Amino acid sequence: MLETFETVARAVADPVRVRILKLLESGELCVCQVTAVLALAPATVSKHLGMMRTAGLLQQRREGKWVYYRLADRSLNTYAPAFLALAGQALADDPTIADDRQRLVRVNALPLAVLCGRGAAALDDELAPGAADSTCCEASP
Repeated sequence: MLETFETVARAVADPVRVRILKLLESGELCVCQVTAVLALAPATVSKHLGMMRTAGLLQQRREGKWVYYRLADRSLNTYAPAFLALAGQALADDPTIADDRQRLVRVNALPLAVLCGRGAAALDDELAPGAADSTCCEASP
C-alpha cells in the first residue's frame, strides 16, 4: 500500500503532470492536443503521460495513429481519487490552469491532423495549411 501511495504521490508531484491532469478533467484528449496546449515537445509530454498511466491515474486508447488519454476509472487505484480531488479543489483559480483551459478551447477547434503536424505552432496560425506528417502521437507509450 505504501508503495502505491508513493507512486501516485510522485506522479502528481510535478507541475506539468498536474497541468495535464487538470486538462483531462474536461475529457479525453489526444497526445497532440496536450502537447499543443502545454507547448512542450511530444517526447516530454509522452514521458509525463506514461508515468501517470503507470501510477494508475490515466488510461489510454489508440485510434489509428492517435493516442488518447483520459482520467482513469477511479476504481483502478485506491489513492487516485483523493489526489485528483485535491488537485481539482486546490487549483480551481490558478492562472496557469486558466491559461491552459483557454488554449485548450483553441486547440479543440483545430483538426487533429493539423495539431499532429504543427503542434503548438498551429495555434499561431489557426488556419495552418498543409499540415505535415508527424509521429508525435505514434511515439507515445
